[in-house]
Amino acid sequence: MLKINRDDERPIWQQLLDQAIHNITTGKWPPGELLLPSRELALLIGVSRSTIQIVYEELFSRGYTVTSRRGGTRVSEWTYASRPTEEAATLGPIPPDLPLLNAAVGHLHGWFGDKRHRHVEIDFSPHEPYLDDQFQKNWRHSFLQASSETDLDNWAYGDAYGFLPLREQIQRYLSLERGVHVNIDQILLTSGAQHSIDLIAQALLHEGETVSVEDPGFPAAWMAMKYRRMQVVSVPVDEYGLCVDRIHPQSKLVYVTPSHQCAVGVIMSEPRRQQLLHMAAQQRFWMVEDDYDSEFRYRGDPLPTLFSQRPQNTLYMMSFSKMVAPGIRISAIIGPKDAIRQLAQVHGFTYRHLPIMEQLTLSHFIERGHFMRHMRRVRNVYRRRHEAMTKAIITTGLSERFTLSGVETGLHMLLEADKSFDEQAGTNLALENGIRVYPLSRYCLESDRKGWVLGFAKVDEAAIEKGIYRLAGMLK
Repeated sequence: MLKINRDDERPIWQQLLDQAIHNITTGKWPPGELLLPSRELALLIGVSRSTIQIVYEELFSRGYTVTSRRGGTRVSEWTYASRPTEEAATLGPIPPDLPLLNAAVGHLHGWFGDKRHRHVEIDFSPHEPYLDDQFQKNWRHSFLQASSETDLDNWAYGDAYGFLPLREQIQRYLSLERGVHVNIDQILLTSGAQHSIDLIAQALLHEGETVSVEDPGFPAAWMAMKYRRMQVVSVPVDEYGLCVDRIHPQSKLVYVTPSHQCAVGVIMSEPRRQQLLHMAAQQRFWMVEDDYDSEFRYRGDPLPTLFSQRPQNTLYMMSFSKMVAPGIRISAIIGPKDAIRQLAQVHGFTYRHLPIMEQLTLSHFIERGHFMRHMRRVRNVYRRRHEAMTKAIITTGLSERFTLSGVETGLHMLLEADKSFDEQAGTNLALENGIRVYPLSRYCLESDRKGWVLGFAKVDEAAIEKGIYRLAGMLK
């Protein structure tokens, strides 16, 4: 008999339903057993008939019972299992081993500085830009405005290419600031560089094809390609950038950061650029040009892009992570129409589209002039911090012990050591002294180069001077 507990907060029909399901699944009510008519059961329990009807309807809709006009309501042919052992009850499916994923995640933790276990006083992070209250105020304003002004149609399923007004803003920015002139259907929005690279691997390469990457370089690029089962080949980098003559002859794609090399920080020389462009045309491989922080140049204007010289072969990647904030998670791939169309098809199939609110907000942020004002403001901040970092490295004598490079552009520079330098011991010693530095080895695929990649975007001038002087004193 089903019972009602008046102290139970659950509705009466829910109490009765739970008891009925328990009776069926444990075999107390065996398959084929006839249940009492709803009117009769309601009288026995002391509830309304409609309550019992709700219970019976729920049992039927969930497949616990079957009904017929003549046969009434019976328990369905329910196969119930005996109660599992205590050990079995605590166990579930075992996830498969994913050695490529586990290795990549571990490497990326180290590359980002592995900030889980140790608080430091000064963090020379090369990954994060400068943010201030003014940015937060303007972003909040754009968010609120975009929320109140947006059309209801924007909340439907979106375009796999990305929000059209935002792509139009990016199109205009690229034309005015980077000399990149494209049609709107040559722009695809993504959620970051790793997302972009993953899409490229899925849409434009076949499993097992050869990909050439800079070494030292951007770890996430080769990790994403390896995870997609590509044959990743390292290409050395010297003071002139990527060593083009070392690119694997079977390469279907070459990943390069020509405007500010990801780790070493050098600018790819014009002869090397022309050599790469000529090779790409002759061998018909893709060039992925990651232009992640070239807007911040301290001598002259940003350099011309590879895309502007060879758009047929180039997939140009830009990101708002360094220009504005990593938390926005909006980037773009610019390329030939056919390639972008194929990328958009994969994007639409696997991700559908990016979240609309971030796109609406960024579009408003750019359209109302907040973005360009932000860029002018942070450029001035970075110029001062770049000068403070360079001066401190030279004044303390660190530039005599290390080779300083990457000082013309971007938000980091490299202090490269000779092969005898104990990079790990030096990095640990810096941590003990309250300073986080980023080992060059974390950017290396096969290279044995050593040193420290030092960012200055999030460290003010006083902290830069203090940190560099502390590093110099520590090494003495």
